[in-house]
Amino acid sequence: MIILYTFIEEGKHQYLLDKYAEICSKEFNAKILKYRRWQDAQLSLLGRVLLRYGLNHYFDIKDFEMSRTSDHKPFITDHAIHFNISHAGNLVACCISRSPIGIDVEYIDHKINYEDFKSQMTSGEFSKVYHSEDKIKSFFTYWTEKEAIIKAHGRGLLIPLRSFEVFQDQAVIENEKFFLKEIFIDKEYQCYVASNEDIRQQKNHIEHINLNKL
Repeated sequence: MIILYTFIEEGKHQYLLDKYAEICSKEFNAKILKYRRWQDAQLSLLGRVLLRYGLNHYFDIKDFEMSRTSDHKPFITDHAIHFNISHAGNLVACCISRSPIGIDVEYIDHKINYEDFKSQMTSGEFSKVYHSEDKIKSFFTYWTEKEAIIKAHGRGLLIPLRSFEVFQDQAVIENEKFFLKEIFIDKEYQCYVASNEDIRQQKNHIEHINLNKL
């Protein structure tokens, strides 16, 4: 499993747009240009750039096309390679694997009121957060675990967060078991990856990609 990440930089924005305009599809470029904030545009663009970098350097895939499942999850056509992209704050991360994968990163916002999300938690999950020593850290652990699993499953918002619960880094959705692993990227962010393959003891390649390298 390959995990690549980088941080956005305003000073690099036009350079990145110019460099990758010819590489990305017309549809993707049009999507990028619709964003009002440069931050959102660059996060989306860098997700695709990290994917291209990872496929090229670690799987020897230089050209690829993307399609979407009936549930709108993007996938690479003609290659048995899975990927997932997540971004939050100034961070974007891309995970690439030979098995279905989901990754979620969240900025640990200490101003958040975790009780606003009580309706999306099971009673056990809320109790765990409520009684934890660091409630904000516990909340973002809960959130990234759930989101990573849902993304690995591939049906997105069709899976309610309250419909399953995580126990010992495992969860079951529609009779399919998923495994979780925490990934440390930065102290200000929480990150988990999930897969239907047991990745808990798996060694991962985690790489920070400097924008000057792209």
